[in-house]
Amino acid sequence: MLLNSNVCARIRETLPRHRKLFKILWFGSSNGRVYVEFSGKIGTYESGIRFLGHPFTYNALFSSWTSKFNPNPKLFLENGELGFKESKVLSFSGTSFDDIGEGYVIKGALGSKESDVLSFSGTSFGGDGKSCRDIYNASSCRFDDVHEFEVSQNGMDCTEDDFKVLDSFCKSGKRVNREENVGIYGRIEGVEEEMRHPLVKETCRLIERQSAWNPKLDIELRRLLRSMKPQQVCAVLRYQSDERVALKFFYWADQQWRYRHDPIVYYVLLQLLGRTKLCQGAKRILKLMACRRIPRRPEDFGCVMVAFSRAGHLRKAMQILTVMQRAGTEPDLSICNTAIYVLVKGNKIEKALRFLKRMQLVGITPNVVTYNCLIRGYCDVHRIEDALELIAEMPYNGCYPDKVSYHTMIAFFCKQKQIDKVRELVAKMSKDSNLLPDQVTYNTIIHMLSKHGHADEALGFLREAEERGFGVDKVGYSAVVDSFCKEGRIDNTKELVNEMIVKGCPPDVVTYTAVLSGFCLAGRIDQAKTLLQHMYKHGCKPNTVTYTVLLNGLCQSGRSAEAQEIMNMCEEWWWKPNAITFSVVMHGYRREGKLSEACDVAREMIETGFLPSPVEINLIIRSLCQEGRADEAKKFMVECLKKGCSVNVVNFTTVIHGFCQNNELDAALSVLDDMYLINKHPDAVTYTTLIDGLGKQGRMEEAIDLANKMLHRGLLPTAVTYRTVIHRFSQQCRVDDLLKLLEKMLSRQGCKTAYNQVIEKLCGLGYPDEAYKLLGKVLRTASRVDANTCHVLIESYLKEGNPLSSYKVACRMFNRNLIPDLKLCDKVRDRLMQGGRVEEADKLMLQFVERGHKLPQHQRA
Repeated sequence: MLLNSNVCARIRETLPRHRKLFKILWFGSSNGRVYVEFSGKIGTYESGIRFLGHPFTYNALFSSWTSKFNPNPKLFLENGELGFKESKVLSFSGTSFDDIGEGYVIKGALGSKESDVLSFSGTSFGGDGKSCRDIYNASSCRFDDVHEFEVSQNGMDCTEDDFKVLDSFCKSGKRVNREENVGIYGRIEGVEEEMRHPLVKETCRLIERQSAWNPKLDIELRRLLRSMKPQQVCAVLRYQSDERVALKFFYWADQQWRYRHDPIVYYVLLQLLGRTKLCQGAKRILKLMACRRIPRRPEDFGCVMVAFSRAGHLRKAMQILTVMQRAGTEPDLSICNTAIYVLVKGNKIEKALRFLKRMQLVGITPNVVTYNCLIRGYCDVHRIEDALELIAEMPYNGCYPDKVSYHTMIAFFCKQKQIDKVRELVAKMSKDSNLLPDQVTYNTIIHMLSKHGHADEALGFLREAEERGFGVDKVGYSAVVDSFCKEGRIDNTKELVNEMIVKGCPPDVVTYTAVLSGFCLAGRIDQAKTLLQHMYKHGCKPNTVTYTVLLNGLCQSGRSAEAQEIMNMCEEWWWKPNAITFSVVMHGYRREGKLSEACDVAREMIETGFLPSPVEINLIIRSLCQEGRADEAKKFMVECLKKGCSVNVVNFTTVIHGFCQNNELDAALSVLDDMYLINKHPDAVTYTTLIDGLGKQGRMEEAIDLANKMLHRGLLPTAVTYRTVIHRFSQQCRVDDLLKLLEKMLSRQGCKTAYNQVIEKLCGLGYPDEAYKLLGKVLRTASRVDANTCHVLIESYLKEGNPLSSYKVACRMFNRNLIPDLKLCDKVRDRLMQGGRVEEADKLMLQFVERGHKLPQHQRA
């Protein structure tokens, strides 16, 4: 099948100046493959691929017609022939970089002896695996604009979370690819030594200035990157306090021309991400390692598992085992321990025990780390007897408990304030396991007791440690001091601090900060300020935490203005406020009702480089809206958004609610439109707030349209949505419109009590006849909830003086085998008798007798 002439004409127009030298010979297909031939030579140029010196726009040439033949075409060029094939040589139209490093070797067609990989529009180019997109746009790639690559999800969408991966364990003891990674461990250990290198420090300094980024800094950072060794790049990653910045730097560096990450960089980055909740970033790095043919160790899969576990995705964490199995990586003891740790952190202790048994069946012998994880799991679920039994069984399994095993249980007993059990465990350590309690043991006991508010018991163990010759350091004393301060026992705190000075263990800034916090909690702010001056006199310089504690005490006492004055004088006292310091003063003003001052502090906080969180922004917005200043709240939110703060849908919903409270519905709808413009998708709460506001103003048609729009966008109505819709439509007695809307909502998200709520609301608003029409929908289920709804309708008719309708409701209940309340029906009978309806009154009571109920005494007489 030949392509039409229009396609040929479009391709010829792309090369107007070299038609004679570079000529399209023919198009065609054979055996399901599409072919295209050119005549002429193909050359390359510095900044990208050019044909005979003329830039060749690949996407414009091919993207319009390649999709007709193959959704993911592969272009090949070999021996003068250019066409499509299932290979990984020449490709275009956005092919993924997953194909790096597996291209054809093209001989004789490019005017060179040998060329590795050639590709178009974001595919691989050159032997180093760099892409054409990366090479052509290297000068325009900015660190502050870089985003994570969207790696294919294939291989990550596993549905099995069982332990079949252990079946691939090689019992012969052979380890795949373990020897070739021996050198990597030494290189990783040497990363710490590079932290002080001038290149590392300068690179980190430039990264910290990313908020004020400019092309000059970008060029300088690119120059530093080319000069750094792999260990130094790893040091830059470890230097970052925010792992998200480290991940951003990794991606930025990966896009630079003539640079490729060493495998050690991937290993170190995965270790960093394993300590965070950035599970998606860790998963992409693991996938990228597979694309770059970098060996993946079980430890690397373990880092991704831990990241998923920290993010609360237990199922996905366990699915990494299946991914590892499909990748051909043999499991070892480290990944098994990681799996048990993940299960324990997810409170799946029984599953962790089954995993342990499966390990032993395939020949993986657990070690003390394995048992310590299980002991921790037992303690977390308060199965302390099982933990003690496990410690007793460990020697019979060839693994003896260590101090971590005992310390875990000691921490549990300290939390429960079972001091006798703590002493028994300390004695058992030395008797059964020959583990003498040392300073670490006592420090663990002291810190755990202090942490959980048992200061006297902690002080007792501190004295015991000193009697045994263990020197308790400032950290142990500070823990006890902090516990005394939290209990408000300032006198005991002073005695202990004086004791520290006498024993030659002068308190440090942590100890003084704990004492200062105790003064603030007790409301003794002036003494706290005096203590601050005392610190300077004794050569102990207060730090940012110390000043933040003092400012928090001032704000809690209603002295936010004084706190701000101290913060403004920070340069004179040689300290620097952090984000928490600004937040303390900001919310101090907010609690005092000085919202303008709170907004000013928030602006100063942003200018300093600290961005308030969405929760902090929402607190100020809500306070402004509560005072009827929704316009100012919107202005403040927009200002934060422009300054780079993370503003979420909750903030927008709060502003919308503020406008609705002020009956400014048009302004609220305008905020909804703004959300769509900046790609902040509203949720069900946002729509519910607007529906409530529109219904309050009687604009029911707009409320219906908005509810339909919410359902059309796939948002599920909540219980509050149902209550809001029912309340507002019932107020307007728009029962027909309400029922139509409820049918649509119930088809998306069920609500068993929806019609019950409608009937009860109509009765409460004085529309019992409208409610009676819906009684059939309620009596379909004949539950106790339905009986209560019928009682509400009966009482509503009685209030209106219509006992006959109440009688009809009671009869319908009997027909559905629902027994109405006898006392309530007795009232109905009396009203029927007063109205001359003796026959209906007798029938009502007769139905009770037929069903075996005893009538009241006055009726039997």
